[in-house]
Amino acid sequence: MGLIEIATGACLHYETWGQANEQPPVVVLHGMLGTATDDLAATNAWLASKGFYVIAPTLRGYGQSTPKPRDFPLRFYDRDAADVMAFMDALGIARAHLLGYSDGGEITLICAGKHPERFVSAASWGAVGYFGEAMRPVAQRLVNGEWITAKERAMHGIEDVAQFAGQWVRAIVHMIDSGGDVSLSLAPNITCPLLLMLGDKDTLNPQAYGEQFLAKVPRGKLAMFACGHPVHTEQEDAFRATVLAHLLQANALA
Repeated sequence: MGLIEIATGACLHYETWGQANEQPPVVVLHGMLGTATDDLAATNAWLASKGFYVIAPTLRGYGQSTPKPRDFPLRFYDRDAADVMAFMDALGIARAHLLGYSDGGEITLICAGKHPERFVSAASWGAVGYFGEAMRPVAQRLVNGEWITAKERAMHGIEDVAQFAGQWVRAIVHMIDSGGDVSLSLAPNITCPLLLMLGDKDTLNPQAYGEQFLAKVPRGKLAMFACGHPVHTEQEDAFRATVLAHLLQANALA
């Protein structure tokens, strides 16, 4: 655990769970306004209890990671994906399993699509690689930033919530206006086993979009759960059983 400078100019804080072993490590990516521990500490500890070595960075601008303030260029997911690859390089991780939640899931799909040789498997939940028109009004309603909690403001050093949220909305709307492709065009490049997990009540990530993405992936699988966006907490037991089977099968094939 600690801080590490990476080639993209960021300095990422990261945490680890478990002990390094002969298996590929599991790199886990948090969602928007999260950190390595705030979103997924229980999931990471559970993975370690199953014998996996977990490495979880905090994305640039969040928590202790820099530069600050966190900003959102028009293709910010691609910048975060470049950070993840530079982070793996800085730690000497040649190949890994990659897991990502929400924004971390979108980043996971980009990484697996741009650098398929680096991943033994990939899994995401709350992400589908595509922003359809239905997301526009949802994003635009968030423009004032009042939904950002006091805890989140303090944790990430957000001084101007309207500026923070406005940049994010501008980027999301740009992606929608550009055809919605976050990583959909990269899907055919993903050669490792890919597990896409979605809640059937997650209105921003409908099953049809997940199926659209997986239709382009040679070894893709969709798992649906009776819940909303945070599958890992709302359907914890089923989520963990599905992820564990995915990781063990990928290790057996590696």
